[in-house]
This record gives sequence, structure tokens and C-alpha cells, in this order.
Amino acid sequence: MGRQTYLWRRNAVYYARMDVPSDLVGVLGKTTLKKSLKTSDEATAKRCLWPVIQQWQREFDQLRAQRILVEADLELAVWQHYTDSVERDEARRQNLPTQNDIDEAIERAVGYVEKESIDINDPLARLDAGLEVQVLQDCLRGAKSVDAKARKAKLSALRKHLATGETALIEHEVDAFLARNKLVLTRGSPNRKALARMMMRAEIEALRRAQERDEGDYSGVPLDPIVKPASGSTRVLAGPGESIVEVFELYSAENPNQVKADTLNQARRDIGLFAQFVGSTYPVKLISKKNVREWKALLLKYPVKAAESKVFRGMSFEQTVQHNAQVGKPTITPRTVNRHLSSLGAFCRWLVSHGYLDQNPVDGMTLNREKHSKTLTFSAEQLNVIFRSPLFTGCRRDDQPRFIKQPGNVMIRDHRYWVPLIMLFSGARPGEIGQLAIDDLREEHGQWIMHITDDGEGDKSVKNDNSRRILPVHEQLLQLGLIDYHSRMKLSGQTRLFPEAKRNSRGQMMADFSRMFSRYLTALGIKNGRGYSQYSFRHGAADALRRAGYLDHEFTFLMGHGDTSMTGRYGMIPQGLLEKRIELINAIAYTGLDIDHLKTL
Repeated sequence: MGRQTYLWRRNAVYYARMDVPSDLVGVLGKTTLKKSLKTSDEATAKRCLWPVIQQWQREFDQLRAQRILVEADLELAVWQHYTDSVERDEARRQNLPTQNDIDEAIERAVGYVEKESIDINDPLARLDAGLEVQVLQDCLRGAKSVDAKARKAKLSALRKHLATGETALIEHEVDAFLARNKLVLTRGSPNRKALARMMMRAEIEALRRAQERDEGDYSGVPLDPIVKPASGSTRVLAGPGESIVEVFELYSAENPNQVKADTLNQARRDIGLFAQFVGSTYPVKLISKKNVREWKALLLKYPVKAAESKVFRGMSFEQTVQHNAQVGKPTITPRTVNRHLSSLGAFCRWLVSHGYLDQNPVDGMTLNREKHSKTLTFSAEQLNVIFRSPLFTGCRRDDQPRFIKQPGNVMIRDHRYWVPLIMLFSGARPGEIGQLAIDDLREEHGQWIMHITDDGEGDKSVKNDNSRRILPVHEQLLQLGLIDYHSRMKLSGQTRLFPEAKRNSRGQMMADFSRMFSRYLTALGIKNGRGYSQYSFRHGAADALRRAGYLDHEFTFLMGHGDTSMTGRYGMIPQGLLEKRIELINAIAYTGLDIDHLKTL
């Protein structure tokens, strides 16, 4: 199965390596980032890897936030370029010699001739005395002629380029404006093209003023309607260290709610999207309910995975929403909108407590939504289709998803095989299973148990304190050969039960497989839109316990939601309590499910 680990070894030294997102390649000028982790030990390298990856992700988010232009920027760029061009022309005119300068030079030449008794009949003497006058006269005539010809040629070229979409003549001026205003735009992006074309129109107007002034007419005004003084709604610039992006880094460093790194990085992306909307230099002290209300309205129209889609490449937040009105991609759910608002709300609560804001502008802004989960559970017929498919019975090849869908003789028996089965018969989360250490699957009081914990080596984590728990191994998993698999991994020297299960760039365990499995369900004809996913196994286990006559409060601790006391923290459980849990876990059953063929493969 293809996957990206971000860990790269060269000459016995490990490096962090990450592909630059396609929309930022033009900004960074490279396609790959690399950094030495300064170690030849793999375990040490893995511990050092994620901070580097997370820092690169933060830099990507900040670059994306800085790239966004608002309408006020365009107005400012047009008017500044027009007025600067007119002022440069006027400064050049003022530096040219005037007729008065020439008259004074003539007077100095005459005085020199009289004082020095120069023989004006001598050609060389006459040339020497009148040299300054000649130079001034030639300079004035030549400069006017050259300037007039240059202006005419440039005006003609700009008009042709404006008609054909070419922007080469204005690119250096665009670069200068972006640098002054701390903005970054990829060459060829829609925003940059729009800015360049508007600045070209401003320069055309400035050249027309110059031609009028060649005739002594200083009364001209811009005829192009976009060339006008910038409105009062120009971009608001924060003081040093007071922009949204800058202050969020202070919030991130403090991490007041002590959330996991992945949660914090998700908040950074959510708030980065808000910063795109209001402007990367917008001061945190000016965040208002109006800002949040207008952002929420656009979020409701924001397409799913817009940053990963080629359709929206190079577009700003608002441009993406506008373009999606034409292309009709699925939009994010109310739940995802609320997640964005929750991230911003937590940040704003911190801003209030630290004196940046008087009140939280996100209060009362979340959407009402259905409280019941929309995750559907698999029927027995669907489960039989899944467990008789090539992923479980033999595929063509196991290195790429498209080959896993095709029947063959290659037997997959790693995390891709076991995690769905363990979820089905335990209700555990995929990330909890994928990170299990060899020692987390062990015997207690003569019974095999799984210890869901964040203790031990590596970058293990749990969703919350209640997620730490002990789960007996279901009898079906014993019959399927899980313990034999465990023994093979242990004998081979592995420290993890599923060493091939990896975290993605956000540190999420099993996220890549979850995405692949969702597509696999679509290929099987089970999934069509939202509803079914890997979590359908987990929800199915809860439904199975309800069918067995248990109430939710009797098994909620198995799912990692209830109070697990100290058993989950320390991995020890009294024999009597364990026996009750074994009875509970073995009550998970599915009428009509047939997986006997897996026990013989």
C-alpha cells in the first residue's frame, strides 16, 4: 500500500522530508522540503519528526493566509501606482534644465568671455565658452524627445498586453506592491492576474497624463473608472505582533486547554481560513460579530477539501466559494462549520481573558444541527460482502489501492485486515488499534486483553482520559488467529502489533487507511455519499450490545466514553471485573454474518 511517512534515510542519517503543496510550489520555489534530524537511530528520528512536520504545516497555513487580497488592496494598488507614476514623471520634468537655466548659462558664458578676453573668432575658444549652454540645450531637447517616444511606445505595448492578457511589463511593479504590503501571490494565480491587469490600467492613465503635460495641460483626470482614490475601507494593518496569525502563535504556545497537537493544528487551519477572509494583517482587537457572521455565511457554501482540489487551486477563500457556485462541488456539513466556529471561539475566549477583546464574538453563532450521528451501521449482508472481498480473501497486489480491489492470490494480513475485524468485535477506534504495542495485547488472569493506553514508547495518544481502558479479546478474534499473528510479530522482534500502520502529516493514526477504506466501500457498491465509513464497524458493535439487551450506560466504558476508573490508566483489572467484561464483549454478535472462511485462510 502506498503511503507517505515523511521519514527519509540518507548515508545512515535520518531526514524529515515533505512535498510542498502544489498551490505553494510557486511561492516557495521548491517542490520538497528536507531537514536533517541529526540522528542515525530510527526511534529517535521518529520522535523528532513530527515537530518538524507540524512546523512546516504551520508555515504552509501562514503562507496561505498571507496570500489573500481583499478589495481594499486592489483599490490601494491601483491608486498608488497611478499617483506614483504621475509623481515620478513630474519629478523627472523638474530635474530637466529649464529655459531659465539656459539663460543663466548664457549669461555666465558672456561674462566668462568678457572677463577672460576670449577671442570669439577662435572656434575652439568659442566652443569652450559655450559648452555648458550647448549641453543644457541638447539635454532639454533630447530628453523631451526620448521621453515622448518611450511613453508612446510603452502606452501602445500596455494596451496590446491588456487586450491579450500578458502582464510582463507590470510584474516588477506588482512584486514591489506585494513586498510593501507583506502579501504573497503565486505567479499565474487568479488574484495576481487581476492585480496586474488593474495596475496596467492605472499606468495607462498615468501615461496619458504625461502626454497631456507634454502639451502643458495639467487638467487631466483618470477616465478609467477603476483609477480612483482608495475608499475608506482600506486594509486594516495590525501593529507589530497583533495580527491574527501572530497572536494565534502565542495562544498555540500556551495551549490553555492542553489539547493534543493534532487538535491544535486543526484549529490553526480553521483560524487560518478566518484570517484569509478578514486579511492576514487584520488586528485581533477588531474581530467582531459582523466578521464572524459573514465568515459563517461563506463557510456554509465552502466546498469539501477545497485546498486539495485542483478546481480551486490558487483561489482565495471567497473566490473558492464563488467558483463553487458554478462547479457545484459538495459543501462542508453544518458539523464541520461548527468545528471552524468552535476553533475560533476557543481562540477568542483566550483573547478576552488576555485583554485583546471585551467579549467573545463567536458566542451564540454556532448552527443548530441534528444531535444523532449520521454514521450508518453495516447490515449482515453488507458485512458479508466486505469480508468476502479481495482485501480479506486475496487481491492482485497489496501496494496500491486499485490492485487491492482486484481478486488475486496476495493475502493481506496486516493492519488493513485486522483493524476492521477488531473494530467489529470490540467497538474500539481505528487509531487506538493501529497504535497498539506488542505488550498491549497480553494475558491477564488467563484471558487475552487489549490495553488501550497512551503509555509506552512512541507517539501513542488517546482521545481523552476515558479512552484509556481494558478490552477483553472477543472469542471470534481468537478463532480468527489474532493471537497467532501477535506471536509472529513478537518473534520477529516488532515492538508494535501493527508496524505498518502510520500517522499522517497531522499526526492522525490510520487516517490514510480510513480514507482508502472509504473509497474501497464505494468500489464495493456499499457507499454512495456520506454515511458508511470505517466507523460503521464501531457503531455496529454498540448496536450489537443493544440488541443483546444491554443499556447504553452498561457498556459506554467499552467504547471509551464512560468512567473507566484506574483500570485503564494502569492496565490492571480484578479477575471478577474482567469476567464480566468478557461476558459483555462476547455479547457482540451479528445474525447472518458469515466469516468462517476467514478462519481457514
